[in-house]
Amino acid sequence: MLSGLRRLSTARLGLVPTLRRVMQDNAAGTSVTIAGWVRSVRVQKRIAFAEISDGSTLKGVQVIMEDPLMAKDLTTGCSVEIAGTLSDSPGREQSKEIQASSIRVVGKADAESYPLQKKRHTLEFLREIGHLRPRSQTIGAVTRLRDCAEIGLHKFFHDNDFVRIHTPALTSNDCEGGGETFGVVTQGTDHPESDFFGKRVSLTVSGQLHLEVFAGAFKRVYTLNPAFRAEPSQTGRHLSEFWMLEAECAFVDSLSTLVGVEEEMVRSTTQFLLDNASAELDLFARDNECLARLVRRLADQQPFARITYTEAIDILQRVDTKANFAFKPRWGQGLQSEHERYLAATHFEGPVFVTDYPASIKPFYMLPNADGRTVACMDLLVPGPCELLGGSLREHDYSRLKGAIEAQGFEEGSLDWYLNLRKYGTTPHAGFGMGFERFIQMVTGLDSVRDIIPFPRHAGRCQY
Repeated sequence: MLSGLRRLSTARLGLVPTLRRVMQDNAAGTSVTIAGWVRSVRVQKRIAFAEISDGSTLKGVQVIMEDPLMAKDLTTGCSVEIAGTLSDSPGREQSKEIQASSIRVVGKADAESYPLQKKRHTLEFLREIGHLRPRSQTIGAVTRLRDCAEIGLHKFFHDNDFVRIHTPALTSNDCEGGGETFGVVTQGTDHPESDFFGKRVSLTVSGQLHLEVFAGAFKRVYTLNPAFRAEPSQTGRHLSEFWMLEAECAFVDSLSTLVGVEEEMVRSTTQFLLDNASAELDLFARDNECLARLVRRLADQQPFARITYTEAIDILQRVDTKANFAFKPRWGQGLQSEHERYLAATHFEGPVFVTDYPASIKPFYMLPNADGRTVACMDLLVPGPCELLGGSLREHDYSRLKGAIEAQGFEEGSLDWYLNLRKYGTTPHAGFGMGFERFIQMVTGLDSVRDIIPFPRHAGRCQY
């Protein structure tokens, strides 16, 4: 379906080429024109240097000015257009540099007040200048990794005949049943909030139920959309607005099949990053061998570890005294972050699927196992963010699902449409969801997802 796509040159589009394209496509001696922002400038008696960045590369391009007067209007942060000749660089930091013939300042930047200097800035400081932090090396690298990972995910799903569905941001149901939703209200009208739609409407926490609608017609579907959760947590693992990758597959009746899809998605996307964004991955793994080893492990062909929830509890209980858990691991209770961290980072030292959790701690739509106590579900635990993704076989029997919905206490009739999917050509089916920011957190090793999303929203903070 996508075989006819081709890349047009930026010149044909009338756009100034990116620094990445200039450095890739041109040999030394070529006349080039670049545009970007000054990251640093250094003026000496007989020569001047400037580092120019435009977000397309990890490191900026060094520009040489043989006449120091060419740099008289350059300040850190200003935007420029530069014409010159590409030449081989004698330095180790870059293979090529530009000998400038002309420089034009497009937009000035006050050197005294510009907050981004060449020194290293903390991530906490960068959060306070969110309108400028994309120009920093760290956030620039994260942004390119987000872009590359999204392309890798789309490629995996399209290569395997999934169809992307744009699920709605506004919904009249709470998929998880947790009640932690943002209600939608109208402003500037005399109508009560319920009058606009005729019912209570909230921002979505998941597109799963809507995906299941299309899985009943297209067999394999996925979405990558924003999700919203009114959770007051202030930890670095939670956001109020985030991006969710979700997929649903019809005619799947085996949890091992679902796990295989999830594992290959993670492996394929990680390999895509290694192939296309290795410099960015190296930046974060430069002084972190554990992270470098994890990324290699995610991409290799060795299957991820798989254990049941019951086996996980047994492992945790055997080391409880030594590990000094704050929460005692007990069967029938959810795994805490410290439990997940121990399993992934210490016991298995890599990714591990935990399957077959107790039904009492999982959502209503999961398919019960034959034992009557557990459901056919899984979480993928990894070092770093701990829980990366979760999924399950879905309940496809009308009567059993109807009973589960009633037991959950949903408003009568609110999920009749979802139930009806089980009346008209139902199939065994399965699906999963992965927090996109958590995937990026895993491959970068960053402590907080607030440094991974462009504009973090969480309790007490919604800037810009």
